[in-house]
Amino acid sequence: VGSAAFKVPPRHKMTFFVFVLRHSHSLLAAFFCNALLLQQSCIHGLLSTTTRRGMARHHHRAAALNLNLLDNFFSSNNKNQKQQSWPKVEVPSDFIVPEPRPLTITESTDLTGFVTASTGLALRLATGAFVLGWKVDTFFAPEDDGNYYLKLGPIRIRDSSSVLDQAVRRPEETIVLYGIESSPRCKRVREMMNLLDITYECRPCFGENNNDQAVAAAVPYIDDPNIDRTISGDDKIIEHLLEQYGPPTSSYDRKALWPITFQEFSLATSQLTAMLRGNPGATQQPNSRPDNANMKPLELWAYECSPFVQPVKEKLASLGLPHRIVSCSRGSKNRDRMVEKTGRFQVPYLVDSNTGIDMFEGAEIVEYLEAVYTVKE
Repeated sequence: VGSAAFKVPPRHKMTFFVFVLRHSHSLLAAFFCNALLLQQSCIHGLLSTTTRRGMARHHHRAAALNLNLLDNFFSSNNKNQKQQSWPKVEVPSDFIVPEPRPLTITESTDLTGFVTASTGLALRLATGAFVLGWKVDTFFAPEDDGNYYLKLGPIRIRDSSSVLDQAVRRPEETIVLYGIESSPRCKRVREMMNLLDITYECRPCFGENNNDQAVAAAVPYIDDPNIDRTISGDDKIIEHLLEQYGPPTSSYDRKALWPITFQEFSLATSQLTAMLRGNPGATQQPNSRPDNANMKPLELWAYECSPFVQPVKEKLASLGLPHRIVSCSRGSKNRDRMVEKTGRFQVPYLVDSNTGIDMFEGAEIVEYLEAVYTVKE
């Protein structure tokens, strides 16, 4: 896959296959562990329904006790960011914006990271790569109409959603998601955002000390200014998004959502994906700037499961940087917006309003974030 589907530098080709050969037992073990975890979860669900319901009631009672505290924390965080003055940020004098090279593994690409991210994509069945109701409109899209299409030789594929246009309402203001990058429950919410083609803002959270543990236990948590409501818990958030911003239930088959709504499967595979990646974003990078949380939100055009996007999202989270995700799954209207804005489509694409820099290329974006948003000795 690495050699055929992407452009791989000669020195990386042998490294890629040596990695696969050396670690094939680990990759197979991950898939078998996934199957065993799924089977165990299903059996446990059948045999221990009463116990699980009791645990769920206990969890909800504990969450209710902390709800006011958490609402105050998140609302205070949001208010402070709106009222603050922005920190000053400088780009290194030798920084050069890289030229975009779509679907290319460059010399600076972390090959091991790319393989683990691709394995995670397979474990999650590429959930979030397509919008809900994805369909192909034509195989021969016009070349000069300024819209996005995927070119495969003489074929120019134009796609969209058959159901999202039927949604009664769409978010006019940006929904804010507080979460932990490696949390399986937060990942379910992010995938649903992609599926519904919703642009949202991420505020990274950590559980490194006692003060943060209550917050970490409450995420995912969203602040939806469109209806002036805050919601905690992945299941509740997912149902809220579908109810408020999804198409009518009669327009699609609910079974299409099973990679997300089948909780045992989604949590098990998301946890395996996070473990393969080393649980990124669970703790804050030690040398990150102490004022990163007060920065203007960076804008990242992306979709959840892309192996090129994953390292960028993880770096943003580990640095504690607020960032706005512009969903760009296949069939998304945001692909047309990017073509109109930049003349091309490629993810990840970063727009940094703190420095005025906008750039493509995931590996170079990671290096840029490391150079700008960390404390230098």
